[in-house]
Amino acid sequence: MIRILVVEDDPVAAAAHASYVERVRGFTTAATAASGAEALRALATTPVDLVLLDVHLPDTNGLEVLRRMRATGHTTDVIMVTRARDVAVVQAAVAFGATQYLVKPFTFSAVRRKLEGYLEYRERLGAGPVVAQDDVDELFGRLRTPVEAGGLPKGVSRESLDAVRAALEGGGGRTAAEVADAVGASRVTARRYLEYLVETGLADRTARYGPTGRPQAEYRWRPRGTSA
Repeated sequence: MIRILVVEDDPVAAAAHASYVERVRGFTTAATAASGAEALRALATTPVDLVLLDVHLPDTNGLEVLRRMRATGHTTDVIMVTRARDVAVVQAAVAFGATQYLVKPFTFSAVRRKLEGYLEYRERLGAGPVVAQDDVDELFGRLRTPVEAGGLPKGVSRESLDAVRAALEGGGGRTAAEVADAVGASRVTARRYLEYLVETGLADRTARYGPTGRPQAEYRWRPRGTSA
């Protein structure tokens, strides 16, 4: 079982992230921390294999926590979590040894893909010695989300993505059913593409409340230059 420390100052987000972890086979939430100081104390007292580390913390930032971890000899793997889309943040995270990177807002499926890739990476490490370039390439390939030609995840085509994007850019919020009708796809397919746009920061997801019944997820295109 891979033990994860969730570092997130928003209690609602922390609970959601911990819940996501528990839903993925082979992972458990070992502890949560709401600040950089709490994270470092948890690492000193709790066995942890992986850290979900938010960049924005009330007492410091995740990059500083990561720097202190490495300076004190902590080699625990880290997935950085942030709303920032700043290249400098990504570069610093990589320089300090972050294993992967998650950009908010993200869904359970995004977390699951990251963790499943990490699990494959760990299993490959334990399978035997890395002796050739192909072995190294395969090992690090486990940490990457599978993509098809053009940089898109498996199961996401450029043509369909462009159609869904155009439906959202048409203005106003739309549900998966409305987008499906607009592009001539099934609701499940439309939702998959809409969630991909949310995961990549190109769209926002909110709740649409009607006069009766459960609220529906509504998706809205995020204009260039806005932040979550």
